[in-house]
Amino acid sequence: MSSEHQLNLFGESNVQESSFDKKELIPTDAKIPIPMGTYADMIELAQHCNQCHRCELGKTRIHTVVGRGNLKAPIMVIGEAPGQNEDETGLPFVGRAGQLLEKILQSVKLDTEKDVYIANINKCRPPNNRVPTNEEIEACKPYLLEQIRLVDPKIILLTGATAVKGIIGDKRGITQIRGTWMEWEGRLCMPIFHPSYLLRNQSREVGKPKWLMWQDIQTVRAKYNEMMGIKS
Repeated sequence: MSSEHQLNLFGESNVQESSFDKKELIPTDAKIPIPMGTYADMIELAQHCNQCHRCELGKTRIHTVVGRGNLKAPIMVIGEAPGQNEDETGLPFVGRAGQLLEKILQSVKLDTEKDVYIANINKCRPPNNRVPTNEEIEACKPYLLEQIRLVDPKIILLTGATAVKGIIGDKRGITQIRGTWMEWEGRLCMPIFHPSYLLRNQSREVGKPKWLMWQDIQTVRAKYNEMMGIKS
């Protein structure tokens, strides 16, 4: 009896085929899980994201917004969901908030093409830029977890309360926990203000959000230097 015949008798080939078929159905239904290791690379993951209708946001998007930056970056920035500019371009953080994020990172000599990878919890824009629902977050979150696995960052920056709640599960307000190192899945995470919040709070006075952001990003840079063995 051939080994191939034996495999067929035990149904192994059918299991493999069934598993493959299920993977192909991932973009169609949030009930279909996305196990760790599902995607070989970001290209394969992006193909599924671009086809995705695991939640209702797929019906209203222009573009899926997967991510940008270095695919092996030591720092990953995670936001909430795309806005209008992001929906139109297919890239995260490219509007006014994104421009401010670039300036914040550049202020401590962090390059978004070399040192950083940027993504969102949700890959599609919620109508009228509303906050994603829990169901929408849970439907899309497995894609993000795969992105984190593929990029394998040393530091994750969570911009805003929705990103913190979606990844770590901490429901406290961002003003309470920003600038605090947290360990999650063996990685260092820091909640920071979302750049859009800073745009609404322009004061640079001591104790104000922009001043606090400056303290936080310097702390991030110092930890990055320590982990990468860079002398300041």
